[in-house]
Amino acid sequence: MHSLNDTIEKMTTLEELKKEIDEIKSRNKRVEADKAWETSGTTFVNAIVPTIGFFLSTLTIPWFKSWWLRNYEK
Repeated sequence: MHSLNDTIEKMTTLEELKKEIDEIKSRNKRVEADKAWETSGTTFVNAIVPTIGFFLSTLTIPWFKSWWLRNYEK
């Protein structure tokens, strides 16, 4: 027969295992959320906005240069 101490020791081990499983499940939820963020459209917007800004700035540089030169000569 098992002693009371053996039963208590097994219960503690089971409680520890349950706690570890709960921690793993919690971590998995965070990882899934991170993956969802990485593949979402929001990530695309974060990448495309600076690119569009740079593109537009290169289109306007000649205009600003000619404006500056006209004002510089005055």
